[in-house]
Amino acid sequence: MVTDAPIPWKAIHARFAAVLGAKRLLRRREDLLAYDCDGLTLHRCAPKLAVLPRSTAEVVTTVKLCAQLGLPFVARGSGTGLSGGAIPSEEAVLIITSRMRRILDIDLDNQTILVEPGVINNWVTRAVAGEGFYYAPDPSSQTVCSVGGNIAENSGGVHCLKYGVTSNHVLELEVVLPDGTLTRFGGHVAEMPGLDLRGLFIGSEGTLGIATAIRLRLLRQPETVRVLLADFAAMEDAGDGVCRITAAGILPAGMEIMDNFTLNATEDLLQTGVYNRSAVAALLVELDGHAAEVEAACQQAKDLLMAAGAQNLQWAKSPEECERLWKGRKAAFAAMGRLSPSYYVQDGVVPRSTLPQVLKAIADISHRYDLPIANVFHAGDGNLHPLILYDHHEPAIIQRVEQAGADILRLCVEMGGSITGEHGIGADKRNAMALMFSAMDLDTMTRVRQAIDPQQRANPNKLFPTPTGCAEASRRSLRVPVDVY
Repeated sequence: MVTDAPIPWKAIHARFAAVLGAKRLLRRREDLLAYDCDGLTLHRCAPKLAVLPRSTAEVVTTVKLCAQLGLPFVARGSGTGLSGGAIPSEEAVLIITSRMRRILDIDLDNQTILVEPGVINNWVTRAVAGEGFYYAPDPSSQTVCSVGGNIAENSGGVHCLKYGVTSNHVLELEVVLPDGTLTRFGGHVAEMPGLDLRGLFIGSEGTLGIATAIRLRLLRQPETVRVLLADFAAMEDAGDGVCRITAAGILPAGMEIMDNFTLNATEDLLQTGVYNRSAVAALLVELDGHAAEVEAACQQAKDLLMAAGAQNLQWAKSPEECERLWKGRKAAFAAMGRLSPSYYVQDGVVPRSTLPQVLKAIADISHRYDLPIANVFHAGDGNLHPLILYDHHEPAIIQRVEQAGADILRLCVEMGGSITGEHGIGADKRNAMALMFSAMDLDTMTRVRQAIDPQQRANPNKLFPTPTGCAEASRRSLRVPVDVY
């Protein structure tokens, strides 16, 4: 039996406290306000209850209790996501995994490591660097983002050009399903028979359950790393440099471009003296591998960049020099905070060959909506990160910002690309899914989700389009039983 009466949160708080203990709960409004958004501050909704489990057993208990009470739940890691994926609805319990920070096992013989979801991305490399290993996926937020969140969004990073995104480095997942069942996807080795449920779960954005233990693949640290920094008088020339390098059969670990707006913002923040402030574009190229191979590729890349029109060329050999060249790119998003009270970042992907055309179109969008847009992106795989700068105090600004963002996503799809490369869909881009997928495609995906979560209580109203009027229907489907007392 269900009721349309308001959800009795006081009684629900007491029920959770009785099972988990009061220390595992956040109930006060001032505590919960810290969790009203993720890294995308455009969307906000504070939860009524947050749970801070420290173990898989406590996650199981929490999810089972949510199922008993008819409550949806939303998993949250470090909250660095940029698509509104960790925002709870008013009815949902927020399950925060940030206290699950143990490294459970290191198996260097087989080059794997087992971690809990709250482990920070770069902690993985720190744990094994002394033995000559590292973890390849490196989002720009890697000093603060959690592995569990990386799994949910299938995050990438600077080095995904050569080494791939998160899914390429995950072997096994321990998962709490939406009814509280504990299961495992994948295994200790990559070649597992049957359906690839591991692959299905990665990038599902919390809609299929919560990962509580994750076995990752480790790589040997490369013998040699070189970084090239070239600046150009035209964005077309920088794009030509990228195409020349890939056409020559060189596979860099990463290739990144910053426009003039962005490189000046980072110089203002860091004062490195590295970037040419008059350049239209700065291109970073990182090469790694065996010493002889890298030295040959580095010389070839230098020649190709000069042929493409590079005005100036710097290269770094030592780790300290490499870090200095990369420092501005890693701080690009933070640098925007000095220029604008708020920014809205998009995450579209386009074919490399279309980059100059797409960037010109983005400049037209900036002019049309009278909004500054900075561009920094993974040039090697065409993953754009246009940052739309705005002042949230300005009347009616949000609608204009969202329309500009929607136009950028539409542009990416028209160019044969995608609406996301690594930030996910979340709440922000769910209605843009129809730009890429037919109604039949979306229905098929929804059926898979319903097979695992029939009531759709795991991170509701995310990832898939929500037609107008469905919010109320969703609320009705998630009503709470009257016997919570």
